[in-house]
Parts: sequence; C-alpha cells; structure tokens
Amino acid sequence: MKALVLSGGKGTRLRPITHTGAKQLVPIANKPILFYVLENIIRLGIDDIGIVIAPETGEAVRQAVENANKWGANIDYILQPEPAGLAHAVKISRSFLKDSPFLMYLGDNLIGADLRQFYQRFLKEMPDALILLKKVPDPSRFGVAEIDELGQVLRLIEKPKQPPSDLALVGIYMFSSKIHEAIEHIRPSFRGELEITDAIQRLLDWNCPVLSYILKEWWLDTGKKDDLLEANTIVLDKWIERDVQGKTKNSVISGRVVLPSSSHVINSQIRGPVVIGEDVLIKNSFIGPFTSIGHRSKIINASLEHCVLLDGVEVINIERLEDALIGKHSRIVKNSTPPKALKLMIGDDSIVEIP
Repeated sequence: MKALVLSGGKGTRLRPITHTGAKQLVPIANKPILFYVLENIIRLGIDDIGIVIAPETGEAVRQAVENANKWGANIDYILQPEPAGLAHAVKISRSFLKDSPFLMYLGDNLIGADLRQFYQRFLKEMPDALILLKKVPDPSRFGVAEIDELGQVLRLIEKPKQPPSDLALVGIYMFSSKIHEAIEHIRPSFRGELEITDAIQRLLDWNCPVLSYILKEWWLDTGKKDDLLEANTIVLDKWIERDVQGKTKNSVISGRVVLPSSSHVINSQIRGPVVIGEDVLIKNSFIGPFTSIGHRSKIINASLEHCVLLDGVEVINIERLEDALIGKHSRIVKNSTPPKALKLMIGDDSIVEIP
C-alpha cells in the first residue's frame, strides 16, 4: 500500500500568506497542516509516501518535511509543473504508484479522526474506489456524492447548483490501480483540469465497485482564512494539553497552555487554550483563547485573541487584535491611540504601522 499526498496548487484563497509559502505549511496550533496529514497516514502503517509538489513551493515543502526528521517512512517528491487537477496529479505519479493500491489525501485537509476504519473497509472489500464523505450544510460548494443504502456510490457531481444529497467529498480516497485506466479515458473539464470526480464517475460507468464511508467527526478544508482560524480553534480545543515550562514573572497562566522552556512571559495574562512557540517574549500583554503564536515572536503591550501568528511576528502597542492571520516576520505596531480592534490577514515580511 502506498499514499499520495497532494501538496501543490497555488493557494489563491489564502493570499497574501501563500504568495511566499505553501498553504499546506501554514501552521495549526504551531504545526504545519501537512504534518497532521502525514501523521494520519503513518498511523495506518503506510510508510511509502509520495508528495506532489508545485514548482513555486516544492522546495519549501521538501525542506519542512525533511527538517522534521521524524517520519520513519520513505518519502518521494513528485513535481506537478502546473495545477492541472487532482487526476492529473495521480497521472504524473504513476511511476511512483506503479500498480499498487493507494490512499490519496489532499494536503490541506484536517479531520477530527484517524482513518483506521476507513482503511480497514478498503482492505476488507477491495473496491476500485472508496471515498470519504461528510454531511455539510451547503453541499453546492463541494463535489457531492449520491449513494444507496449500502454505501455504494451512484454518481458524483462537482459543485452542483441543485445537490442530490448533502454528502460532500472530503478529499481523502482509496484507489485500486484501475483508477489509472479511468484517468486515461477522461478529458479536461471546463476549468482545464483533469478532475478526480470524472475519473471516479468513469469507474461507475464501467460498473466498477465504488464505495463510500461517512465521516462522523469534524472536517475542515483550510483553504481560506476563516476556515484556517476555525481549524486552529478546534485543534486547540480538542487536542491541546497544558504544558507550561517557560519562565514567567508577575503573570497568570490559566487553562490549557503550551509554553516551552525557551519562552518568557512577563507582567501578562494568558488564558488557554493557547500554544506558544520557542523563544517567544510576551510582556505586558493579554493572550486570549484559541491563539497560536509562532517561534521567535514578540508580543509587547498588546491584546490578542483567536489569532494565528506565524514565526517571527512582532505585535507592539496594539489594544486588541482578533481573528487575525499574520505571516512570518511581520510587524504590527501603533504609534498613538489605536482603533478598538483590528482584524487582519497579512502576508510574510509585512509591516503595519498605525499612526
């Protein structure tokens, strides 16, 4: 069994953050989204993994994965020259996949469960495709599946105006090698891409077994700012435990807070759940719930809540920052009376000065 992780694309919905980095490397609770994906795969016992990368961000993805040095798996990198569709990503990965069955996992998806039951169903029944589905309130935003009472997929529709069901495709699939033949028989969609939904529909047209598994836990596509902040909130709420090792002075730290030994908190209050990175200085500040602060950041005379700050961010003299996504090495500072609250999304290496 192999796994194929899609970590290409241009991440246009997360710009300006993704002008200078891969969306799969944006951190949730100070860990790149891609790392949650890899951990979920390796927990299944799959240790032969291909990561599809883009020319613009591929080297950053490779460095992040290799620098983590913790996987215990064989990881290959497959360059997709342009974002020509999910089925195209499978097509260019054929030399890696060969004729092995495989798990395909979109690298910007977060789910609130492991995949053991999903995986075991595939091994037990060995269909040509097994797709993960989730009931959603607005299925018209997604690829949608219509299934029968046994979970057999009847048809797939991409972003339908009148959805036949409320079951959205999560972006996690199991395939037999038959999918390669199906991909050879499809043509680019109106978007100019080879769609994986078209390839699965071709399997259905050939009467190949295509089954479904409905995810009961949460699922988040982290492609937009609000989705990413929500993912950060859920991960902090569900998975974070208190681990305070850093140096504190005249400060109150309550709830589930992660504070490494290299970080300092002075004359401040932190109310969890909060994750703080290495070598962070927090002084004369309030850090509210559902905030992640990247490594080597400085928060001075400021109040933050429900924010994701990447590495090396400085927030100085800001009365209130909330619902913010701040790129690496950015600086937010005010020189006089600030507005009551700021809601920002800024890219890497930016400076915001408030007069």
